[in-house]
Amino acid sequence: MFFFVVMKSFYAYLLLIFCGTTTLHAQEIDTIPINTKGLDIKLKRSPLPSRTGTISFKPVELTPSVVDARVNYWKTKTSVGINVNQATFSNNWKGGGVNSLAVGGLVNYKAEYSKESYSYVSELILEYGKIKNKDQLQKKTRDRIFWDNKAALQLSKNWYFFGSINFESQFDSGFSYSKNKEGNEVPNLISKFMSPGYLTESFGFEYKPNKYFSTRIGTGSARQTFVLDTAVYDIPTDPNKPIAPKYGVEYGKKFKNELAFQIVSNFEKEVITNTVLKARYQMFIPYDRALVNVDHRLDVSITSKLNRLMNVSLTGVGLFDRDNDTKIQGSQSLALGVMFVFPR
Repeated sequence: MFFFVVMKSFYAYLLLIFCGTTTLHAQEIDTIPINTKGLDIKLKRSPLPSRTGTISFKPVELTPSVVDARVNYWKTKTSVGINVNQATFSNNWKGGGVNSLAVGGLVNYKAEYSKESYSYVSELILEYGKIKNKDQLQKKTRDRIFWDNKAALQLSKNWYFFGSINFESQFDSGFSYSKNKEGNEVPNLISKFMSPGYLTESFGFEYKPNKYFSTRIGTGSARQTFVLDTAVYDIPTDPNKPIAPKYGVEYGKKFKNELAFQIVSNFEKEVITNTVLKARYQMFIPYDRALVNVDHRLDVSITSKLNRLMNVSLTGVGLFDRDNDTKIQGSQSLALGVMFVFPR
């Protein structure tokens, strides 16, 4: 009996050791690779219902969106300015002074067209102003008509071939003033509309390194000077003396034509916030006259915008033309007024 108990315990011990060894080996390798090549294995059919057939798709028509957009190669700007200065004094004002009223106007229109290598610029400047002091005649403070047109074809990054035509004259009659024996002012006519008037045609090359500066070199330029009214000539009291030319045009003729070499430089830039400096220098060198007859003109203006409408402007002109005077002519004006700019 004892023997059977011992054997039973021995077999139980062996079984325990075998199961433990098998368990440890199963933890190390949990899968056994089986070569299924050549085996006829059939999968069990899914009990779920299935449907076979052709799925049809209906195309959806989409209407294309058309954007009504056009490229505008034009850029325009119009400035209209009005300046008014007025002063009034009572009859017993001990500080001295004279009642006065001055009104001035300015219109500046500029249109620019640019497409690929071709460009066109047209600028129109109209200026007129008058002042009236008590017990004095009305006098002009500004009077100018200037219209410049230029077409250019780009040759390289900074160089263009250009052709230009511009016109310059004035609106109203211009006078110099003297006094008679009674001390009253006497006006003496010295200029009128188209007396003088200038028409200049030019072609050549333009250097434009940036947007605010350019220089035209007009190798072929022609200028016609018009004096259409003989009333501006100084008629001598002695009939034997010849009548001197006026603005380079001989008495009895209406215009004079000149061929020349011309240089025109333009500068326009906002140098300080809301302050624009604009300058134009023109040099005209006639081919048929000595270099002492070279004409120079410099126009400079500084305009500072105070608010949306009001601005202050300082302008100056320097001119040297021996057909007008043997000395340098100059003018300067300072104005405070309103300026309307379109488009805003």
